[in-house]
Amino acid sequence: MTPEQEIAFMQAAIAEAQAAQAAGEVPVGAIVVSPTGEILSRGQNRVIRDHDPSGHAEMVALRAAGVALENYRLTGCSLYVTLEPCAMCAGAILHARIARLVYAAPDPKAGACGSALEVMNHPRLNHRCEVVAGVLADECSTLLQTFFRSRRAGPSTLLEESSASETNEAK
Repeated sequence: MTPEQEIAFMQAAIAEAQAAQAAGEVPVGAIVVSPTGEILSRGQNRVIRDHDPSGHAEMVALRAAGVALENYRLTGCSLYVTLEPCAMCAGAILHARIARLVYAAPDPKAGACGSALEVMNHPRLNHRCEVVAGVLADECSTLLQTFFRSRRAGPSTLLEESSASETNEAK
């Protein structure tokens, strides 16, 4: 991939992260790109909306790519994600046989590509995946920091809003 393509694909993932944020989710976005450079699928965090602990952007994008290719093995594909994958997502990336992972911002608390854990390319696992870190990292870090600062300023998650509306409806 050229540097311009890398940036364009990460910008597509950022657009998904922004859509997640607009829906009250943690702003993480992902896309799966075919070996020929076609975007196969897009994903954004859906944990709150779907009441699904596995609803991470990577998982959503991997599921959709599997459907698009009619195969859970995404051999030769690349995954672009705005935040370093967690252990769950790293395991799914390896299981899907993703060839290349490109992520923007590190996740020192839960990142499984070396920040908190090293799941990707662990010597005991049978699949290897090229990992590229830091593409548009500052932009993605700022998006996450702004989101969490606004959350600390007051309650506004979809879950809290829906709970509040259910309480008001019950009155």
